Amino acid sequence: MIKSSVSEQASALPQRAAPLEVRDLTVAYHEKPVLWDVDLSIPEGQLCAIVGPNGAGKSTLIKAVLGLIPKASGTVQFFGQPLEAARSRIGYVPQRSSVDWDFPTNALDVVLMGLYGRLGWFRRPGKAEREAAMHALEQVGLTAFAHRQIAQLSGGQQQRVFLARALAQASDLYFMDEPFAGVDAVTEAAILQVMRGLKKQGKTVVVVHHDLETVRDYFDHLTLLNVQVIASGPLEQAFTPENLKATYGERMSVGR
Repeated sequence: MIKSSVSEQASALPQRAAPLEVRDLTVAYHEKPVLWDVDLSIPEGQLCAIVGPNGAGKSTLIKAVLGLIPKASGTVQFFGQPLEAARSRIGYVPQRSSVDWDFPTNALDVVLMGLYGRLGWFRRPGKAEREAAMHALEQVGLTAFAHRQIAQLSGGQQQRVFLARALAQASDLYFMDEPFAGVDAVTEAAILQVMRGLKKQGKTVVVVHHDLETVRDYFDHLTLLNVQVIASGPLEQAFTPENLKATYGERMSVGR
């Protein structure tokens, strides 16, 4: 009997399921497709950008895979499992503009809300949960604002509070919907530092992003989307003039 080589044995081992696998995803509003036949695989431990023009379906894609809006067709798996089985491994930072910031609560309580899925709605947060929430606020530089009403925070501070809420969940996969939109330089630097820290921990971060000038500096993996996936892969393969023109049109150009 001939023994198989080490490389053959390694190739025979089952591969870990990707953090996100999307197949044939279609989403329609009033019978008009806003996402069409989307296939997407997100690699583990990477900073991944979803980029495309306004109305391309970027935020819709995140909301659809998270079950926040209905899909017309397609399948979505997280780490080889359906959403309900993997929900505890997923964190989500929504667009700041989609949140009612006049709700009467403080920054610490907003972060604690991220732990309700772990606690259940009828168990009050204890010392351990409060320590986790304060640590998350520390990561985004907002411990001094823990008891400040969220309506009294600046836009950048509000964005960091929602980032801290996701961090407190200690997830393996994070979705961030336009986290850099309309924020100050301090907040942008804080968000980027958190993203890179998550990557060092082996976490996966998927970001809807709008600034093509910073894609090269911030991300490892790129998905170009305009209703359909135009290109998706490692940054150096996907971020090409040809793919950008196919996504944005013939007049699209990016410096550097």
